[in-house]
Amino acid sequence: MAYRPSKKFKKTLLGSGAVALLAALNAPAAVSFAEEKYHAYKIDQPGYKKRFGSWAEVEVPAEYRINAIHAALLRTGKVLLIAGSGNDQKNFDAGTFETILWDPVKNTFKKVPTPVDFFCSGHTQLPDGRLLVAGGTARYEVLEDGVEKAGGGMRVKNESPDKAVTLRKGTVFRSPSGVEYVSKFDVTVPKAKREFEISYSKSGQMQPWKTKVTAAEARVFVEARKAGPQALTTEAAQYEVVGLKGEEADNVYGLAQKLTTEKQDFQGIRGAYEFDPRAERYIPVAPMKDARWYPTLVTLQDGKVLAVSGLNDVGDVVPGDNEIYDPETKKWTKGPFRYFPTYPSLFLTKGGKLLYTGSNAGYGPAEKGREPGLWDLKKNSFTKLGGLTDPDQLETSASLMLPPVQNQKVMVLGGGGVGESPKSTARTSIVDLSADSPVFTDGPALPQGTRYLSSVLLPDDTVFTSGGSEQYRGRSGSDILKAQFYDPKSNAFTEAAEPTIGRNYHSEALLLPDGRVATFGSDPLFDDKDNTKLGTFEQRIEVFTPPYLHRTGTDRPALGEGPQELDQNGRATFTTADAGRIVKARLMRPSAVTHTTDVEQRSVELGLVRGQDGKSVTIDVPQDRTLVPPGWYMLFVTDADGIPSEAKWIQVG
Repeated sequence: MAYRPSKKFKKTLLGSGAVALLAALNAPAAVSFAEEKYHAYKIDQPGYKKRFGSWAEVEVPAEYRINAIHAALLRTGKVLLIAGSGNDQKNFDAGTFETILWDPVKNTFKKVPTPVDFFCSGHTQLPDGRLLVAGGTARYEVLEDGVEKAGGGMRVKNESPDKAVTLRKGTVFRSPSGVEYVSKFDVTVPKAKREFEISYSKSGQMQPWKTKVTAAEARVFVEARKAGPQALTTEAAQYEVVGLKGEEADNVYGLAQKLTTEKQDFQGIRGAYEFDPRAERYIPVAPMKDARWYPTLVTLQDGKVLAVSGLNDVGDVVPGDNEIYDPETKKWTKGPFRYFPTYPSLFLTKGGKLLYTGSNAGYGPAEKGREPGLWDLKKNSFTKLGGLTDPDQLETSASLMLPPVQNQKVMVLGGGGVGESPKSTARTSIVDLSADSPVFTDGPALPQGTRYLSSVLLPDDTVFTSGGSEQYRGRSGSDILKAQFYDPKSNAFTEAAEPTIGRNYHSEALLLPDGRVATFGSDPLFDDKDNTKLGTFEQRIEVFTPPYLHRTGTDRPALGEGPQELDQNGRATFTTADAGRIVKARLMRPSAVTHTTDVEQRSVELGLVRGQDGKSVTIDVPQDRTLVPPGWYMLFVTDADGIPSEAKWIQVG
């Protein structure tokens, strides 16, 4: 007779089996949970923080959370976070433009009235501590499948030398065949240029004066009044301006060659403003001659600002018409002509030339303006620099001048292929501009191919890099939750604590006056690995505390009383009880960063003399303004262990 277990025993077996089955099914989750708990415990240990640093999220009240497209450190120590419309068509249509001012010491936030859409503008630090913000968005892009009516750029001509002409938004241009197009913006066309020509007869007698008139020109984007193939054209034609009469009708007309239903790119604005860090408001200045969206602004040795590239008022890359802003007159003048793709990384080098590393943020053909080189502004000559590995993957790469700036070494990190290319590179390359024939040479590789890498100079002469993604805009969940330190002396990376928030497109990082690094933004295309859920803009702020601040607690070298300006010899003296401890001094230029582009930050090595009484130090700033452009800087001093003081602000004139 076969043995049969009792009903009670069967229930016990079934119960035990169910528990065992559930345990087996949940084992991966249990292991993962345990690993997360252990990881959280490990990274919270003092020994770990002293070696790798630590991250902490900043508490931001809901009403102050914005899509941080731009970030700039002001001379007050506050951080200006600019969203504009924040890459949000609804905000743009509603005229909702945002700027937030964050005080990282008090962790307070303030909304700042934002006069225009600064989304994808350019910015740079001015000598008096104001921030110049120029360009932005006039019109959002319309993808090809969303274009319903033919449109494009209309060149508006004015042949009258007597007066300028303003055509308001909604002006109608009529083609020779009767098709009508409507302007989407106001446009002002200057007076035509009148020149007098003198000629002489064969006998040498002066002939009657001849007058030559050269028509003035401006551009405006137009769209067909009605949808349909009749509005499509790729042939040049002259267009009547409906409503003009008499001489004005003869003198003012439109010229267009290509009006199609192809993709219509973003369009820029001409507007320019200075942000006053004391008044905490935007102040309008003269507009640029060219509209610019995605431009780079770089401060020159005389304190003037060069504005380069961008998409213009009809959505084309500015063909090379650059311009210079004078902070004294608040006006723009014509700059040297040279083409670059949008947001080119341009660095002021010793002697006054600009280094173009090849790093850029996108728009422009793959075969034009991508090669790195030295640009002599006075001669308007460009010397290409070779040796760069993966030269086809410079878009969305990071670039910076390695510390200290006197060494004249510049590094390029990561990057990807043009546009939505799946390519990304782990390459880093360094060029020594002090060499007789400078060329790029490979540095240590990043852990993996990385686009949108944030790279920040630290006061201990290292570089902190974090975030980025392997694919375009973080596709397929490719955000990289890693960070590294690069040491120029050893030419090597070492591991840093891992961030908890992914950062890709539209993200920023900058050095704070207390020696920490703040990170903002991120605009993923999708929120899931399968690329099925549209992305959400990252509005959290996360701050990295480097190891040097964990090694010291509150015992940091400190500077006491001292001036905010240099004397006539470029020196400044500060009281300090730590004179014997201080071994280095650095001026750190505050960042103005967007789209992985930060051409502002630089670290300047200073002369350092201790007072005979042991209670003061005197710093000596280089007189060469190509090394130290005029403006406000953070002054850090460090001890032999690389532990920095909190920064003092000082102005270089």
